[in-house]
Amino acid sequence: MPDPVPAPGEVLVRTRAIGVNYRDVYVRRGEYPAELPVPGLEGAGEVVAAGEGAEVAVGDRVAWAYGRASYAELVAVPADQCVPVPDGIDWQVAGGALLQGMTAHYLLESVYRPTPGDSILVHAGAGGMGQLLVQWAAARGAEVITTVSTDEKEKLAREAGAWHVLRYGDDLAEHIRELTGGEGVSAAYDGVGAATFESSLASLRPRGTLALFGSASGRVPPFDLQRLAELGSLFVTRPVLPHFVRTRAEVLWRANEVFSAISEDILRIRFGGTYALPDAAQAHRAIESRATAGSLVLLPA
Repeated sequence: MPDPVPAPGEVLVRTRAIGVNYRDVYVRRGEYPAELPVPGLEGAGEVVAAGEGAEVAVGDRVAWAYGRASYAELVAVPADQCVPVPDGIDWQVAGGALLQGMTAHYLLESVYRPTPGDSILVHAGAGGMGQLLVQWAAARGAEVITTVSTDEKEKLAREAGAWHVLRYGDDLAEHIRELTGGEGVSAAYDGVGAATFESSLASLRPRGTLALFGSASGRVPPFDLQRLAELGSLFVTRPVLPHFVRTRAEVLWRANEVFSAISEDILRIRFGGTYALPDAAQAHRAIESRATAGSLVLLPA
C-alpha cells in the first residue's frame, strides 16, 4: 500500500513493535465494525513526519494504545493518542503492553478500585491481560482469586501474585464462596464472556461489581435485569478503553502510571510470543487457541 500521509493533528510513525490483542480478532471476524485496512490498535516506534498542528516532534519515541490499522511498517496516529516512551522502556514492552496496561489501570482505578484485603476474581489469570490485573491488584493488597486451564498456567498465575488459582467449571462459584467465608468476591473482572458470565455473577458478594471487559468465548446473551436484585443488588458494567481515555490528560495519566509500574517492577511483562509482521495470521491463530500465556507482538522487518 502507499505510505500513509499524516493528516492535520496526526503523526507518521515507523513502527518498531506492534501489539496483538483479542480485539484484533473481533475486528478480523467482522464482529466489530471497522474500515479497511485492519486490524491493529497499539504499537510503538519513531515519529518520521508530523501533520499540521501535531504537538509531537520528528524523532520522538512514542507509543499508542488506541490507533488504527497498526499492523504496518508506517502508521498515521492521532498525536493526542501518542505518549512518550521513557528511555528505560524497550520497544517490545512499549508496543505490546500499553493497551492491556491501560485497560488494567482503568479497571482497577476507575471501574472498581480494590482495597487492601478485598477479595476479587480475575478470569484467565495467565493471559497477558490477566497477569497484569493479578500483579497490579496484588500489589495494592487485594486477595486475588483467578482461573486458569492448565497446570503450567497455574504456575504463571501464582508467580503473578494470585492468592488462589482455580480451574473453570460448574462448581467455580461454590469454591470461591468457600474461599471467602461464604461472602463472595467484591469484584469480578471477566474478559472471557459467555463461558464465565454466570459463574462471575454467582461469585459476587451483595453489591458486588462485575466488570465484563471482553468476550473471548462469545457475547453474553441478554438476561433479565431483575436477577441483579435477586443476587444481591449487583452492579454489572461493560466498559471499553476509549471511554476511559477521552481526554489528553487521561491518556497521559494512564500511560504514565503503566510505564511507572513497569519501571518500578510492579508490573512484569511476559511475552507469549513474537512474530514477524508478515506472520500476523500465526499470531491470531495462537491467541484464538488460548494456548498463549502473556502478550503477543509483531515485529516489522
